[in-house]
Amino acid sequence: MKQKKIITLNDQMQVFFDPQPKSFEINELSKQLKVSFDKFSSKKDIDNVDKVFSEIPVKIYQSAIKDGQYIGSDIWRFFKTKVHDYCIKDKHRNILVIITDGYMYHKDSKLIDKNKSSYITPAFIQAKKLTSANYKSIIQNNQLGFIPATTNLQDLEVLVLGINPSKKNPYEEDVINQYWTDWFNAMNIKKFQIKTADLPSDLDPVIQRIILGK
Repeated sequence: MKQKKIITLNDQMQVFFDPQPKSFEINELSKQLKVSFDKFSSKKDIDNVDKVFSEIPVKIYQSAIKDGQYIGSDIWRFFKTKVHDYCIKDKHRNILVIITDGYMYHKDSKLIDKNKSSYITPAFIQAKKLTSANYKSIIQNNQLGFIPATTNLQDLEVLVLGINPSKKNPYEEDVINQYWTDWFNAMNIKKFQIKTADLPSDLDPVIQRIILGK
């Protein structure tokens, strides 16, 4: 946004939590992480974004630690019920950034449809014997993967950050990537990137290249 002329601005940025936190403090803080800009926005408001997005997430983390209720995130249901309404606007470039360790699980969205599931965990990967070099053929032959949560997401780009596979299985990262890749393809997402939990200083140029389309 800072690289654009103000008269051309028509941009929005927002952070979503799913499920919605029960903490009043976190919900109030998260409201500050929704910003939008148009040709009437001031340079001061634009410059303030860096300050807001560096300070508020720290306060949210501190509040979550104090709360002590680590219920996880329901990524699968977010795609099923909210992604079209929350993340796709006509005549816009829509980019969804997902912060995750790569394992998808929530107690309220544990679904099985034939050999496809709405979740993946280290124990699940072990149970499906996806621990050797032939993991891809096992996935294909048994039609394993995530249940498609929706479809027609061709107007959405997705950037997945923070993949952190278990070190006990040398193929864990490959399996996680395969699951996410097949899932995005099934939902007609044309452009996506899946990145591991590298240092922020290493990820920053990667994120910049993706967002700037380089």
